Amino acid sequence: MSIPAHIADAVVDPKAYADWDRSHEAFAWLRKNAPLDVAEVEGFDPFWVVTKHADIKDIERQNDLFHNEDRSATLTTIEADQKVRAMMGGSPNLLRSLVQMDNPDHLQYRRLTQGWFMPQNLRKLEDDIRQIARGFIDQMADKGNECDFAKDVAFLYPLHVIMKVIGVPLEDEPRMLKLTQELFGAQDPDVNRTGEAVSDTEAGIGNIMATVTDFMTYFGAMTEDRRKCPREDLASVIANGKVYDEPLGQLEAMSYYIIAATAGHDTTSGTTAGAMWALAENQGELRKLMDDPSLINSMVDESIRWETPVKHFMRTAMEDTEIAGQKIRKNDWLFLAYPSGNRDEDVFDDPYSFKVDRPSNKHVAFGYGAHVCLGQHLAKMEMRILWEELLPRLRSVELNGTPTRVQANFVSGPKSVPIRFEMN
Repeated sequence: MSIPAHIADAVVDPKAYADWDRSHEAFAWLRKNAPLDVAEVEGFDPFWVVTKHADIKDIERQNDLFHNEDRSATLTTIEADQKVRAMMGGSPNLLRSLVQMDNPDHLQYRRLTQGWFMPQNLRKLEDDIRQIARGFIDQMADKGNECDFAKDVAFLYPLHVIMKVIGVPLEDEPRMLKLTQELFGAQDPDVNRTGEAVSDTEAGIGNIMATVTDFMTYFGAMTEDRRKCPREDLASVIANGKVYDEPLGQLEAMSYYIIAATAGHDTTSGTTAGAMWALAENQGELRKLMDDPSLINSMVDESIRWETPVKHFMRTAMEDTEIAGQKIRKNDWLFLAYPSGNRDEDVFDDPYSFKVDRPSNKHVAFGYGAHVCLGQHLAKMEMRILWEELLPRLRSVELNGTPTRVQANFVSGPKSVPIRFEMN
């Protein structure tokens, strides 16, 4: 038995993630009726859809059994896979970042920057990040009593933080934002490179490759600069870093920059915008938070669970095995459905409610195990600081129009969150 066609279509369709209800209804149906089953969608190789929290964690903890690199680490069509392999000398991935690596390489490359993102080192950045947050809140206040919280605050604040960490100058930040949106929003005509709906695989791959090339040109020049004149920034670590006592290869170095410069802010931006959207729609939760700011940390975790900006990663089985009573064969492809895991009724009480005081929030939005998000502590710190600075100045907030979401089945979040507010 395979998953019904309309359910499988909702899993792969970028528009379903912009629709929100459609994707969540499909995952709810799967958790109840086919928690681990095969989707067969025209144009795609068959793949298992993993919808239960426990099964996602079970697969993610077994890194030798379920690989990232052997097949595409993100869902892709048969045609796109063939084109990428032709361009990349047989590799199914356009980039070779941490998310496209398995051990021993994954461990070695992760160690290169891991220290930068540990809580004890991030504490040194707290004062600078707080100043950045205050600046964006001041700009919000200057707009009067209306703004698009996504575009005016949530997109720009985490962008500025991670660009300072990497060493990208302020004047280049708009370029980095545009390229990030083109890369992650390649399926959305509002933000992709052409401004048009992409129905042709060749055109879609071409757009992504052009964006990746622009990133590589930029970071190639930055690498040369940091090798001549190292600074106290992440770019200098990547430019001068060594793995197996050798400098990073061109593809690996450029991929490292790109993943830091894109995932390093886009997911935090989406979660921050989603939190404001949820609070504006849930005035009781907003009041609870305003009355008790000690709930900020739990609200941040709840917003990460609620939004789940990374919708999936793919894994490939290296041997025949069994998960949740299903026989998985060698080379089978598995879709880890993080939004589904984060709405799992077996783990979360009342999962479709946004609760700022949700206890013991064991979400899987950052992944789990060896591939858990490297930047999770920075992301949570940024969000905590923003809300610590914003809440004391906020008297009220409500939606001022209809928010919208990006059409994308890999990384997506709010595209626009118009609000009306009063501030002190």
